[in-house]
Amino acid sequence: MTDGFEGPAVLPAGWHCLPLKDLCSFRVGPAVKAEERTDAVEGVPLVLPRDLVQQRVTPVESVGVVLRKARTLEKFRLAEGDVIVVRTGTVGRCAMVTGEQEGWLYHANLVRLRLNTFDRSLAAYLTGYLSAGVAQSWMQKRSASAVIPSLSTRELGELPVFVPPPAEQGAIGDTLAALDEKVRVHTEIARVTGEYRALLADLLMAGALSPGA
Repeated sequence: MTDGFEGPAVLPAGWHCLPLKDLCSFRVGPAVKAEERTDAVEGVPLVLPRDLVQQRVTPVESVGVVLRKARTLEKFRLAEGDVIVVRTGTVGRCAMVTGEQEGWLYHANLVRLRLNTFDRSLAAYLTGYLSAGVAQSWMQKRSASAVIPSLSTRELGELPVFVPPPAEQGAIGDTLAALDEKVRVHTEIARVTGEYRALLADLLMAGALSPGA
């Protein structure tokens, strides 16, 4: 199970190692044709792979599934505590679903992980674990053999997961989530500052604004 996995030789007391498939079920996202898409406001929001940013779902654009199609996709609805992972292309990016995305749908290049028993602390820990270097390296190695990197649910299910006691799960998940939030804030500041810089440069170069103004 741990072939090619660079984890610790000995786990701390109270920790145990399980394959991911023992913790959750897997469901690949449904295929949705172009004509079955609409604006998220008019249909059911659809999570795209590029919407997974810093372990959270951050929609880049307003994309949804038309209601008549969405009604046939009930088994693909997201629930709070689900974890979604990119399985094709930029393999390994992941995010935890919050109450805000309850009932949304997700792209065919994503796979939904749903814990066998709902546990928000474990979901947060699992999201942090999947985004960490060891798990990311394992997923990259498993998906690198194809022209377009791809990871099957069978392979993903074999990923070894080091599971700490419940109290530590929550502490680790909360710590990583707080750092993710700081990264998201600083990334947004950098983006806005970049846009301001570009606008300011255009005004200065056109003589529409004085440097001392």
